[in-house]
Order: sequence, then structure tokens, then C-alpha cells
Amino acid sequence: MTDQLSIKIRAGHPDFLDLPWAEQLAEWDCPGFVDLPKGLSRHQVRFLSYPQGIYVVKELPARAARQDYDVLRSLERSDVLTAVPVGLIEGRFPDPGSERSAALITQYVEKSFSYHELLIGTGFGDRRDQMLDAFAGLMVQLHLAGCFWGDCSLSNVLYRYDAEAVEPIMIDAETAVVREALSEGQRGEDIQIMIINVAGGMADIAAASGKPIDTADLALGEDIASRYFALWHELTETLVVHPEERHKIEDKIRRLNELGYDVDEVDLIPCEGGGSLQMKVKVGGRSFYSSRLKGLTGIDVLERQAKQILSDLQYFQIRTESESATAKAVAAVRWRVGVFEPMLERLSALGHDKEPIQAYCDLLHHRYVKASERGSDLGMEAAFESWVAEGYPAQPPA
Repeated sequence: MTDQLSIKIRAGHPDFLDLPWAEQLAEWDCPGFVDLPKGLSRHQVRFLSYPQGIYVVKELPARAARQDYDVLRSLERSDVLTAVPVGLIEGRFPDPGSERSAALITQYVEKSFSYHELLIGTGFGDRRDQMLDAFAGLMVQLHLAGCFWGDCSLSNVLYRYDAEAVEPIMIDAETAVVREALSEGQRGEDIQIMIINVAGGMADIAAASGKPIDTADLALGEDIASRYFALWHELTETLVVHPEERHKIEDKIRRLNELGYDVDEVDLIPCEGGGSLQMKVKVGGRSFYSSRLKGLTGIDVLERQAKQILSDLQYFQIRTESESATAKAVAAVRWRVGVFEPMLERLSALGHDKEPIQAYCDLLHHRYVKASERGSDLGMEAAFESWVAEGYPAQPPA
């Protein structure tokens, strides 16, 4: 270690003092190294295994490392989906501008993959709409949190399956800045950077595949931008509600909840002349269903998974004729202990590569499909046997 070495580690994680921080990351020879797939990166990245989990170490200049760590910490508090920052190492080399002067440590994102792994040829197959909606949604969340990304690209995001959808996780924030709020111009600049970066990434993929650049999906970034602006409008528009249209208030909140957003506040401001109201909604994180499921059962899962699992809980409550608030609460406990947890154990014991929660969601979709085909209810046991017999089919993209 150097005399100037500074180590900042969050509680609950290893101290990482066993690592040779004075050496370049590429030269490390540590027993804890894990060889895992990784996307494109301008910096050296290695994976390390500890009893507490797998960690990602990224080597970069001091200023960029501090910016990366601070922005990820800020976004974590804003409930934006990002890599979880664990530690910041500075003073590894006398020159703070050197690539080896600092390092950022984050938690490894389990069951995640890069956009390269979604590609089919130079497109995304039947996952294209999912990926574009997910990326646009992430940019909206960042901008709502006051974050100017500055380097929006497909390479700076990881993805993981969330029921029938895809969930994006921001992993690179070294160029990002968090402000109280972003202006329309700042958001527009970030969108333009994204369009250029995405087009460049698609051109690189075409070239690497030996295909003409004309075959590359160069309009992919513009497609993301159109989805971004549509979602931004839905979340931030000022709605005028006339006296006979008060139902629009509840409709708007329900629509936002369907998109997965919590509604923190609703401002109803009288219009000039009286009678009508201007409605402005302040949205929170995209965790409406996951927060609701966790509050009812203590189960902590991804957003789309939570929406699907909540439907299963509600189905159980209906079948057990649980109508009062107390009866529903008791039914939620019975469902978790008698249905959900035993099935998770069975799914884990199957030995396939599906994550148990995702497998449970696939099973629920399979039960729905089979019940629709036969025109009558199908019990969980029969659905499970059919699902296993058919080779654990995944639900199709939304």
C-alpha cells in the first residue's frame, strides 16, 4: 500500500485490506477473482468473491472515481435503479489523474446481462420494445431525480428479467451530475448524447459482425427518445380537471400506478375564474407494486414480479373468501406460508438455471395460459406438473 492510500467502505461489507491496491488492477493475482461476463468498458474491471457476495472493482482516475461513487450514492437515496456503491479507494498512485490512482467498488448485480446478450444479429428480436422502454424509463427516472447523465449509452446499463419485462440498472456514473432539478435544455442535451452514443454502439456491433453499416439500427436512439418524451409527458403534464371530470384525478393516479410509479403528492390548483382545477402529480420511485407486496407480506422482489405475485395473492384471497381487511391480512400470511414459500423451495430444488422468483412468475403465467385454454380454473399443483413437463417455459415478452 502507498502512504497516501485512502479507503472508504460502507458498513456490512469486507474491508478489502487484503487487496494489493498499490499495483495495477490488471496485474493482481488474487485467489478471490471470479471470471464473469462483462460488457464494454473503457476502464479495467475485475470481479472478486467474498463471503458477503461478489464485488466489482473498477480502476479509474481519482476525480472520476469520486464522481461515480457520489452520484451512485445520491441516486440510491432517490430509489433510481443503479449499481450499489460499496467503497472508494484513493491515493493508489501519486498522480490523481492516472488511471490507476483510484478504484470504485460496487456490488455485483446478480442475474444481469449486457445489451450484447439481448442482441440477435444487429437487432433485439422480440425483446426490442422491452429494452427500449426500459432504457427510456431509466432516463426518465434519472432526470426526475435531477441527474444529468452525460454519457448515456447502452454499454453503461445492465439488464435483468423482471417477470415478463426487462429491468435496467445504471452502472456507470463518472460523467453524471446530480442537481436539484434539470432544465428542458439539459434534458434535451442528455437525450442528444444518448442518440449519438447509441447509434455509435450499433455501428460498432455491425462492424464487429462484418456487416455493412447500412444494416445497423442507427435509429435506435431516436426510438428511445420518442418513448422517453411520451413517458415524460405522462408523468409531468399539468392536467386541467373540470367540475364534472373529477374522475380524471383517480384515473391519472391509477394510470401512473399501472406504469409502476408511486404517487407522492397531488397538487390541485384552482384555475383562474374558478371551477376547474389544475392537477400536478409528483411521482416517486418506480416501486408501486413492490412496495405494496412488501407491505402486505414482507416479500421483496422486482416491480413487475411484484405485480404478478400480487395477482396470485389476490386470487388466493378471493378463493378463500377473504373480504374484510383482517381476513385479507390473515389470508396473506396463509398464502405466503402455505403456497408461496413451499413452491419456491420446490422451484429451487429443480436444478434448472432459473432464479426462483422469476421461475414462480413463469409458473403463474403458465397457469393462466392453461386455464384460459381449458376455460376453467387450474390449481397450482396441476400447473406446476404441466410447467415441468413442458420444460419450464418462460413467459413471452410483454
